Amino acid sequence: MGARRGRPAVRVVLDDEERETLERWARRPKSSQALAMRCRVVLGAAEGRSNKDVAAEVGCHPATVSKWRKRFAERRLGGLSDDPRPGPPRKITDEVIEDVLVRTLETLPADATHWSTRSMAKAAGVSQTAVSQIWRAFGLKPHLIEEYKVSPDPQFVEKVRDVAGLYLNPPEAAVVLCVDDKTAIQALDRTAPVLPLMPGSPQRRSHDYRRHGTTDLFAASGKAVTAMTARHRSEEFPKFLNQIDREVPDGLEVHIVLDNVSTHKTPAIKQWLVRNPRFHLHFTSTYSSWMNLVERWFCELTTKWLKRGTHRSVAELQESIRHWIDTWNDNPRPFVWHKTADDIFDTKASYMQQITHSGH
Repeated sequence: MGARRGRPAVRVVLDDEERETLERWARRPKSSQALAMRCRVVLGAAEGRSNKDVAAEVGCHPATVSKWRKRFAERRLGGLSDDPRPGPPRKITDEVIEDVLVRTLETLPADATHWSTRSMAKAAGVSQTAVSQIWRAFGLKPHLIEEYKVSPDPQFVEKVRDVAGLYLNPPEAAVVLCVDDKTAIQALDRTAPVLPLMPGSPQRRSHDYRRHGTTDLFAASGKAVTAMTARHRSEEFPKFLNQIDREVPDGLEVHIVLDNVSTHKTPAIKQWLVRNPRFHLHFTSTYSSWMNLVERWFCELTTKWLKRGTHRSVAELQESIRHWIDTWNDNPRPFVWHKTADDIFDTKASYMQQITHSGH
């Protein structure tokens, strides 16, 4: 008996207008990445290629190719959007969808920095509901914005490989610590009493506050090693390194991930490292504090404790922080790094490609 053959792929035949539209959507720099991928799938299927071959070229699973091949054969261009929520049959034409997508991705309103559903509905001559449905189907959210910063560090690649490799494959007989300092933590007290949470009413506090001084916090991740200082000077950092040296058992190498601030690179620090050869410093690249896991610990401290706290003096603030740290150390939760250096480079490459095609 011969080998069992799978179900034949759905045949895709394009007319000239459909081919021109698919090619235009696939190559437009500002097209939704999901839409561009689906267009390339259909174009590959129309060439008579197998699902496996198309999937290898586009970078998806063969089942995904089969899905969009079938969807296009059944619904043509309109089938390339995600399934809408249950409701009446689709009434928005392909021309309207394309018009709204092009306006959203390639134009701006005259009186605003981004489109709203109302302004787009007026400009495109459709209902606000229709705009909402199109944006939702193609994953467009003009009201949202995310910030990014590209590191100009000439040693970016080397530093990312060093730090990511240290996280994913730490040396034997060694401890890896992420170290940084949170500067100018303010002791703030509200100008009026805080009103408690009640049924039907959130906690309320005055928008203004009184400042009662600041403190700096040095911290090393894991079961936190911390120190608070009144000032942020180069003298404080070697003192904190001495504290780490006392708390880490003898016989273990100490690898420290930290940022490029000048207080971490003074001649005094270099001399200290010569006297303490078991310590090894690993610097993150410029504007890459996201690679230092202690920043995630600082975020926990800020959002869970400091942001809504009230403190009438620096001493009260420091005692409050010590209480939170003691509670954390009673049950420390590790932050686990997952991305390899190549994963990070791939993400950065996609950002750079978008910058190249942005038109700025």
